[in-house]
Amino acid sequence: MTRDASTVLITGGAGFIGSHLAERFIREGRRVIALDDLSTGSARNLDGLRGEPRFELVKDSVLDAALVQGLAARADLVIHLAAAVGVRHVLDNPLAGMKTNLHGTDNVLDACARLGRKVLVASTSEVYGKNEAGPLCESADSILGASEVSRWSYATAKKLDEFLALGYAEARGLPVVVTRFFNVVGPRQRGRYGMVLPSFVRAALAGEPIRVFGDGRQARNFTFIDDCLDALLALLACPEAEGQIFNIGGGQEISMLELAERVRSLAGSASPIIRVPYEEAYPEGGFEDMRRRVPCICKIQSFTGWSPSTGIDEMIRACVNHQSAKSPNHQIHVTPCFAETPQTAAPSATAFCPAGR
Repeated sequence: MTRDASTVLITGGAGFIGSHLAERFIREGRRVIALDDLSTGSARNLDGLRGEPRFELVKDSVLDAALVQGLAARADLVIHLAAAVGVRHVLDNPLAGMKTNLHGTDNVLDACARLGRKVLVASTSEVYGKNEAGPLCESADSILGASEVSRWSYATAKKLDEFLALGYAEARGLPVVVTRFFNVVGPRQRGRYGMVLPSFVRAALAGEPIRVFGDGRQARNFTFIDDCLDALLALLACPEAEGQIFNIGGGQEISMLELAERVRSLAGSASPIIRVPYEEAYPEGGFEDMRRRVPCICKIQSFTGWSPSTGIDEMIRACVNHQSAKSPNHQIHVTPCFAETPQTAAPSATAFCPAGR
């Protein structure tokens, strides 16, 4: 097993973000190895790479440390996206999610440190927890809820992932970049695990009620997938970004009620918009929400010059067009990784920092 200087390993490569990133690297002339156990990702996301000789999908888990090291040895760059994500998935599988997010990340970081590979680790805006100040800078406090509330297990695990990444950078000289995603959306994203925009779009296209939890006034920030990929590539091209954490978010703050109204309008739907109490949406408990989560993106702007360019209406249209045009289910060939695989050791808001840094 030899290292190819033009190869990228993407863990979680069959997921929403991972599949788009794999296509981007292939278009740029790179080779891509995607590692995914398909627990939340889907081989259908990779249909556009069917028959591509420079692409390989390995159906297996980041929890296999020897496998991760063997695959990382074949690449010069690692993008770690694999995680147990989605509110519903986290509430239904808290222990499995914690193990995947913690042990999987440690396996990836350890392999990259041993091999001297640069790695980008995907984190999440969830690490800010219940901090409703805004826009949130990377140095803002994490305010997490009680351990009995399952929702915070994901935020806690991803926060520990960040500590691990920075610890490897300091103790073992690992070239690592950490990114905190703010609600990345676009074609291929599914609402199955609680992602709000695809859930709204699916309901609108089906003529079903669009369910808005709580009073609908809670505000969020959305990032279009193409903007997200541009941000990742800009950070990877910036040596000064190593050892740093960056928010990646859009430029517009919007309430969930306004989002539902825009989806209904842009989808040409007559679906009613209904408000659903949280206790009805999550009767088993384990969920808390926050009123506002909006990023400051001045740090990534200062390091790379990147800024998002896609407005919320354009994001919605892209998701509506994708769901409207989806073809029937079909399969893509995947190859399991066997033991004998060779191994080697409200208002529009531009999210600037309130302190002006």
